[in-house]
Amino acid sequence: MIEPRDHGGALDAACARWGGTRADWIDLSTGINPVPFPLPDLLLSDWAALPDAGARTGLEQAARAFWNVPPNADILAAPGASCLISALPRCLPGKRVQIRTDTYNEHAAAFQAAGWAVSATPGDVQVVVHPNNPTGEFLAGDMSGFAVIDESFCDTAPHQSFVHTAGDDRVILKSFGKFWGLAGLRLGFAIGAPDLIAALRAHLGPWPVAGPALRIGTAALKDHSWADETRIRLAGDAARLDALMQAGGATVQGDCPLFRLYTVPDASAWHAHFAAHKILTRTFPYNTTWLRLGLPAPEHWHRVKTACGTVGGAMAQPSVAQRP
Repeated sequence: MIEPRDHGGALDAACARWGGTRADWIDLSTGINPVPFPLPDLLLSDWAALPDAGARTGLEQAARAFWNVPPNADILAAPGASCLISALPRCLPGKRVQIRTDTYNEHAAAFQAAGWAVSATPGDVQVVVHPNNPTGEFLAGDMSGFAVIDESFCDTAPHQSFVHTAGDDRVILKSFGKFWGLAGLRLGFAIGAPDLIAALRAHLGPWPVAGPALRIGTAALKDHSWADETRIRLAGDAARLDALMQAGGATVQGDCPLFRLYTVPDASAWHAHFAAHKILTRTFPYNTTWLRLGLPAPEHWHRVKTACGTVGGAMAQPSVAQRP
């Protein structure tokens, strides 16, 4: 039996443990833009007809222009980056893959499920999450050999992207849901050598992207002004959250504005403190001092400020079990 991986967004489990309903909670356990792209009007045909090949081509052309995809590389739209992560190991040659341990855990799971050996040492393929999730740092230095570069959170910093290197020894993954704040749409992209993209396309089969996602994704990728304004807002909100957390005693890690990783003395205790305020944060089983928060929606800042303002005092108090 395959064990489920640890992810953010477990609101049902939070309700069961700390009470309340989903509507009572603020979910900061993921790195999704809390101010999503405004939805365009949809047509009945978007829902009622099989997704149109011309609409798929239009989406991929908009994506090619948005990310400045080099002419020698092809691009494929898929129902989420996670779908591509699962498919890639079955479309690549090799037996050993290099993946750091403190990164998005679906990559290792996908390669293991396909029979690959996974380690932190060099192999036939290297997987790099850029910026890394959860540590938030952007890649520094060159990569050797074939590399899968997961840029699910990189649209906040397009100047850091490796899309221009996509080709024979690089495949780039892009997630639409994070930056555009529409994770439920399930849309992602692979950019790489035409032969690899053709193999992925065959693996996914016909109509991989739903009609509404084709229309919404195309509109969003053509709206460069919205993207520019969003990058400015996200950077400002990240700095605002950092100030609140630092005032409570946290230390900032990483550079990704869609999520913030903090070092704290006891991540479980901080996690429980925020949960008492019905705010869900993210801890990690391999590091007891890391606490990750996404950005709150505009209407939730006052609750986050209140929780941050009392965290220092709460951490200074003995636990219920320790009190005389």
